Amino acid sequence: MRILHTSDWHLGRTLHGVDLLTHQAAYLDHLVEVVRAEAVDAVVVAGDVYDRAVPPVEAVTMLGEALTRISEHAPVVVTPGNHDSAIRLGFGASLMRDGVHLRARVADVGRPVELVDPTDGAPVLVYALPYLDPDAVRRELADGDGAQDRAADDDRGALLPGSSVPLLPRSHEAVMSAAMRRVRRDLGSRQAASGTRLRSVVMAHAFVVGGQASDSERDIRVGGVDSVRAGVFEGVDYVALGHLHGRQRLTFPARPDAQILGRPTPELHYSGSPLAYSFSEKNHRKASLLVALGPDGDVTVDAVEAPVPRRLAEVEGTLEDLLGPAGEPHLDHWVRVVVTDHARPADLYARVKDRFAHALTVEHRPADRAERRHAAVVTSASDPRQVAAEFVEHVTGAAPTPEELDVLRRAYEHVLAGERSA
Repeated sequence: MRILHTSDWHLGRTLHGVDLLTHQAAYLDHLVEVVRAEAVDAVVVAGDVYDRAVPPVEAVTMLGEALTRISEHAPVVVTPGNHDSAIRLGFGASLMRDGVHLRARVADVGRPVELVDPTDGAPVLVYALPYLDPDAVRRELADGDGAQDRAADDDRGALLPGSSVPLLPRSHEAVMSAAMRRVRRDLGSRQAASGTRLRSVVMAHAFVVGGQASDSERDIRVGGVDSVRAGVFEGVDYVALGHLHGRQRLTFPARPDAQILGRPTPELHYSGSPLAYSFSEKNHRKASLLVALGPDGDVTVDAVEAPVPRRLAEVEGTLEDLLGPAGEPHLDHWVRVVVTDHARPADLYARVKDRFAHALTVEHRPADRAERRHAAVVTSASDPRQVAAEFVEHVTGAAPTPEELDVLRRAYEHVLAGERSA
């Protein structure tokens, strides 16, 4: 079974104000061609299809056309990420054409999309987990099976209304563990009924411990925790991860004697985003992952590199150097320009833009004042609470008190709750 793993399209995103829809359309053209040329049997899209909960009309149209074209060659399974609105992305899922499976409901985490390997007719089960926000799903996923995973949190000892079942802890690991218990229960019952080993894939949008982040992923901390241990995903053959924008394979904790449902440790991979969405990704080699899932669950993974519309680069030096040979290799790149002259050159921005037509940011940073303290760069990966705390310290001259930190935390989580309901 040949499965193409991709994620984090972020349709509708811009890069420092530059519209990327044309480049995203080129990637989707490439993806359709890969599915056709490589005889792909299924495509999985592990979240963050859109860049925001209410995407632009052009992005919605682009997604509809892409899913139609892909499904003409292979079934496609799509789940929402933390940038998507699960309700909006999943609307009309039951009305989708054959071959398009939008899995956005938490209630469906233990119900797989059943695919068929065309080489032997055997089933391959794809468990598509939408992004699981702890505050939104910790009640729905609480089933009493995870008592051993209980941990101290804001609701320690709290019970579900009218029930003796404890609330799940307020963490990503708690809700993902609960979802995976449902996956393993379903997979185990199906294997017992069939009498054979069934192949399985899990799609998940999460920050798994050991993954390398970029500056362009949105912070997903809840209760101060944003990560999930790799061990949570034991019991399946392949885990198609989304959220982190760099392509990477995660090393699973070594447990040579331990097997769950007759499986050794699974393969865990992030496919990464198809385009670079920050300068921290300038050295990434973007790709989708072609996963070959053998009849006994053996897995091989090959990267299919994505087209690069325009490379990212950072150039630093005096304006004279940058206007000369030093800047020559980067004239067609999207560039971050740092000018190091002692005094700010006249007409700096205009002269840089005349030289570098695709300059996205221009900064004057004198080399002889490098020892001066600069404000920390704030990116979408920064912890908003930490940024707010540093601002309070900057304004007042003193670090915020524990009470003030609690106010900042509650204010941030109130905003997150508002975004979820938008």
